[in-house]
Amino acid sequence: MSNVKAISAASDAEYETRVELAACYRLAAHYKMTDLIYTHTTARVPGEPGHFLINPYGYMWEEITASSLVKIDVDGNKVGDNPNPVNPAGFTIHSAVHMTRHDAAWVMHTHTRSGVAVSCLADGLLPLNQIALQFYGRVGYHAYEGIALDLDERERITQSLADHPALILKNHGLLTVGETAGQMFSNMFYLNRACEIQESTLAMGRPLADIPPAIAQHAKEQYDQTSIADGDLALEWEAQMRLADRLDPGFRN
Repeated sequence: MSNVKAISAASDAEYETRVELAACYRLAAHYKMTDLIYTHTTARVPGEPGHFLINPYGYMWEEITASSLVKIDVDGNKVGDNPNPVNPAGFTIHSAVHMTRHDAAWVMHTHTRSGVAVSCLADGLLPLNQIALQFYGRVGYHAYEGIALDLDERERITQSLADHPALILKNHGLLTVGETAGQMFSNMFYLNRACEIQESTLAMGRPLADIPPAIAQHAKEQYDQTSIADGDLALEWEAQMRLADRLDPGFRN
């Protein structure tokens, strides 16, 4: 389940990317954001334009290691001699984002129960609580076109995402991006958490405590001013990496 050659041939920058990407998979499994062997989290290979790392097809996310990750090109074809299989069709959504959003070095796509549930609502994510306000005016929506296998859908996906850090694929699931692993994973963690809270809130069937748009915008701006400027995301990702090591440091192999 590993490819020692991939590690030995990797640059230091690629190896660090492999470690962080493997950690993303292990953490997603820990937080129950997986869909068995399906969906993906991908990362650009530093210094190698057009090359990306993706999970080996057929592996559970808690099995993935730095060396088992597969290097691919923009069409989902393998680069190098890694023996692990890939699912080129599953890279359609990711390639769309990586090819057009140069700031999106990291892309995560999930089919969580709450994420898919909210994607089925006409109104999508509602500004019901503080966590949801992190994404106020920062989420794109993409209409369902069937299983994302058609390459011509890629342009429409990127138009729907625009410059947002998150995309809700209607009737499908969630997608987040980031310049770093920490940004991408934090965006997914809290977007999914907002969906979970919305699902629970609406299930109570009680009147909602609306948040005025001006307050929602103010809270969103507060998130923008603090999360990156104060290094909160860096601290958060360091804590997540410590958790990944406690769960099983073997992901680094």
